[in-house]
Amino acid sequence: MTATITLPEQPPAIKAESKNLDFHYGSFKALNGVSMPLYEHKVTALIGPSGCGKSTYLRCFNRMHDLYPGNRYGGSIHLHPDEVDLLHASVDPIEVRMRVSMVFQKPNPFPKSIFENVVYGLRVRGEKSRSYLEDKAEAALKASALWEEVKNRMDEVAVNLSGGQQQRLCIARSLATDPEILLFDEPTSALDPIATGSIEELIRVIKDKVTILIVTHNMQQAARVSDYVAYMYLGELIEFGETRDIFMKPKRRETEDYITGRFG
Repeated sequence: MTATITLPEQPPAIKAESKNLDFHYGSFKALNGVSMPLYEHKVTALIGPSGCGKSTYLRCFNRMHDLYPGNRYGGSIHLHPDEVDLLHASVDPIEVRMRVSMVFQKPNPFPKSIFENVVYGLRVRGEKSRSYLEDKAEAALKASALWEEVKNRMDEVAVNLSGGQQQRLCIARSLATDPEILLFDEPTSALDPIATGSIEELIRVIKDKVTILIVTHNMQQAARVSDYVAYMYLGELIEFGETRDIFMKPKRRETEDYITGRFG
């Protein structure tokens, strides 16, 4: 199936793009030739029914699939402007995860202090300067709108925070390494409406610093936070375009049926 891709008249710079991306879980082919751009400092939402390949596609960008045997990639994911293929065997997956951070469905703070959670990636990178770590922690917590709530609690165990605070802490942890792309996999599905609103507002703010790819089952959320939308089905990209076009005048009947609730 050939995807319908609607590009803006004057598109922003492309930060990354998948080219004929395939992915296999053992003998099962979960992605089939997905080619799609991610525009710099924009939010791209992946939508589609459960099992369509959204999270599989998302996790290709930071090589999360490498953690499990039997998985294999086909095609490429190019990171611009240096033209690195993130999937190439010569590229270190650890370095990929520094450049492409991820926030998971459920908040996953480490059993450490708030401070040590935020600077964890920097310590993995080998950073030892306390003053540098403190500066980066403060900047990341301010960027995630959490600094005022925790600045006097930095030595407390992170699991003492509320669910919404824990998710913002995980966002701060991801931002601390200065990633170029930030992946969100259903980041608000475990949160209440107030915490969800806070995370959505945060996404709108931090896209000025980082390119964002988000998986969501919530059509309203996709419409609220994204600049571009990709509709996927059975491991294939069906349609990609600006959010207003996808929701107001989709070019594919399959996309319209899903968005309007007639399918999925």
